[in-house]
Amino acid sequence: MKINFTKVEEAFFAEAKSQTITTKVPYITTESFPKLGLLSALSFLEWASKNPNGVVSLPTGKTAQYFLDFTHLILENWTNKKGKDFLEKYGLADVKKPDLSELSFVQMGEFFPIDPKQHNSLHNYAQKQYIEAFGFNKEKALLINSEEVELAEGKHFSEIFPDYKIDLSLRYREAKTHQEQLQQESIFKIDNWCTAYENKIREKGGIGFFLGGIGPDGLIAFNTRGSDHFSSTRLTQTNFETQAITAADLGGIEVSKNRLVITIGLGTLSFNPQNKAIIYAAGEAIADTIKASLESEPTVTYPATALQKLENARFYLTEGAAVSLEDSIDCYYTCTPWNHQKTERAVIELCKKINKFGTKLELDDLKADKYCSMIPDLNENTVQSVIDSILAKLHKGMKKEVNQVYYHTGPHHDDIMLGIMPSTNRQSRDASNELHFSVLTSGFTAVTNSFLYQLLIDTKDLINQGTIEMINFPDFFKDGYKYKWDKDIYHYLDNIAAQDEEEKRRGVCHRVVRALVSIWNIKDEEELRETIFEVLTILRKSYDGGKNPPKVQKLKGMIREFEEELVWAHYGIMVKNVHHLRLGFYSGESNYEKDILPILEDFRRYKPTVISLAMDPQGSGPDTHYKVLQAIARAVEDWSKEEDLSKLRIVGYRNVWFKYNPWDVEVIVPVSLNSLATLDKSFTECYITQVNASFPSYQLDGKFSDLTQRVWFEQHKQIQLLLGKNFFYQNDSPLLRATHGVIYHRELNVQQFLEEASNLGKAMENIL
Repeated sequence: MKINFTKVEEAFFAEAKSQTITTKVPYITTESFPKLGLLSALSFLEWASKNPNGVVSLPTGKTAQYFLDFTHLILENWTNKKGKDFLEKYGLADVKKPDLSELSFVQMGEFFPIDPKQHNSLHNYAQKQYIEAFGFNKEKALLINSEEVELAEGKHFSEIFPDYKIDLSLRYREAKTHQEQLQQESIFKIDNWCTAYENKIREKGGIGFFLGGIGPDGLIAFNTRGSDHFSSTRLTQTNFETQAITAADLGGIEVSKNRLVITIGLGTLSFNPQNKAIIYAAGEAIADTIKASLESEPTVTYPATALQKLENARFYLTEGAAVSLEDSIDCYYTCTPWNHQKTERAVIELCKKINKFGTKLELDDLKADKYCSMIPDLNENTVQSVIDSILAKLHKGMKKEVNQVYYHTGPHHDDIMLGIMPSTNRQSRDASNELHFSVLTSGFTAVTNSFLYQLLIDTKDLINQGTIEMINFPDFFKDGYKYKWDKDIYHYLDNIAAQDEEEKRRGVCHRVVRALVSIWNIKDEEELRETIFEVLTILRKSYDGGKNPPKVQKLKGMIREFEEELVWAHYGIMVKNVHHLRLGFYSGESNYEKDILPILEDFRRYKPTVISLAMDPQGSGPDTHYKVLQAIARAVEDWSKEEDLSKLRIVGYRNVWFKYNPWDVEVIVPVSLNSLATLDKSFTECYITQVNASFPSYQLDGKFSDLTQRVWFEQHKQIQLLLGKNFFYQNDSPLLRATHGVIYHRELNVQQFLEEASNLGKAMENIL
């Protein structure tokens, strides 16, 4: 199809791996999320230079950071040599530096109601990042400020909706109380406000430049799956996927599932037929949504298909986000030389496409398939070669290992469990193996204020009842609190066995007291009570999703650390073998001493023969998993200068956020039904802050252990389809007969690992 790319787009498209576009909307791929931000920034500035009085709607969220950073960087260097060279490279050498002050900014959405001064308010974000930092004219801007939306009798939203819940059924039913009458009248006033907001956008000629992300259900702005393609600005509910994504901003899904939003509509975006509407997306997790949005006919199932009517619509994608597109799959097979990995993928995916067991595939099936027909020297033994290589990976995952020192790492608490727990359990059964579990961040963001508040109330009550007896020991507040931390663990585990919920809770409260004394340097019982009161007061005054003071963050983190110790103590791992490194970057204090040295010192101390880590693909930015991977790589590299690491193995795993394919990995681990039950029981009993899934995956409204089981089971079905229906349940191996799930993971030597980490680092960081 003929595509009228701009000069910036032409420059980036020339660098893309795939040069073929067959989708309904043109797209451009980049190798990393930072470069995606660069492309977005340059396109915006290119448009702004031609439309100095135009109407723009720009993203208001964490994924916009690279766009913001590069926009500032380019503007600041526009006239110097570095900037000029850069502009010439991307087709802007003759473009006048844009003046952003006369652009009209349109806020695309906002939670409602919300205090606009809160840091998690999108109005607050727009005010700081665009009105102040970009210098947009506030008089021309259209912002969504909850405090300026008129409600019944001129009352504040906290009076009309005291619990911040809005019942939209009042649009259609009779109000039964005076409060409901006020709420009903207010809802209609909000609707009128939204209509007026829409009219103001249209009076400006509509949006001329739109840049926004896309949600897992295909969401654009807050237009979730099912949104009318002609919809306008409105007050509306969200769906589970959106609630899960926004839970981190609002302080948990308990909040986000009850919070409505005001959003511009899909019709708002298409009102101006010349709208340069850009959707950007990063990471393999969003790949299926991108495929449906770009390759489907217009449908309310995927809101982004509404943009097909706009001739200037574009998708800017990382290679990971584009990986499921037919164009990308074609390039996977044709843009580089053929190898056995491609043969594995072609055959395994053919089994799924035609729903036929690998053992039943015939040569004609392969010849009739677009990709299998490309296999060099295709013959009757081709399928068997794939079965043999997959069996070799499976047997590697069954091998019993002895005399090993394992150093398992997780970016967050529960990452190791949800990634490779069946493997670690088998490793722990041999006494010659030494196991260490190291969580590299404090994880405080996963503990809600409401959870901590109730836990402190319970702790205070137990102190009042005299059942936290250790505080009565004469040396407890001096240094006694430092000892017997493992006693809290075994008290809790004993009461899992006893099925005594009250005593389990007392075990947690014991740990909370030790943590409080440690963090606040408490000297006696009276000071302990005062500190508990102080923290309760802080939590009461905090809004959901607000940033806690450092000491409260540390307390939350120590609760997560207690949970991690509980998990591995289930399997006989001593507390001293569970390490909490609390790397500095997680709290904004990144440097060698705080990020690299703690890992390196553990390597020196324990001398592992196997190191495991979360090894994710291109993500949605330099997130925690990426930063942890790079920190471990740097520590391994420095350790290699001191020790011979030729026999060190690096295990790369993924969990619920990203998934491997069987052709990506060197090892396939069988998972028994017993292992699945153990996973769920351990998760439920030990990760007490996570059982209610306050920050769930958008893929499942439930515990992460349930989602993990689903992933492992689906992977088992994938392997079973290749190996044959009877392979597992009629196998000579008891382990394989009991298998109902499988795990895929990498196994690399040091050189291979450092090369992969380096390549990922270059893609993420070497942009300018």
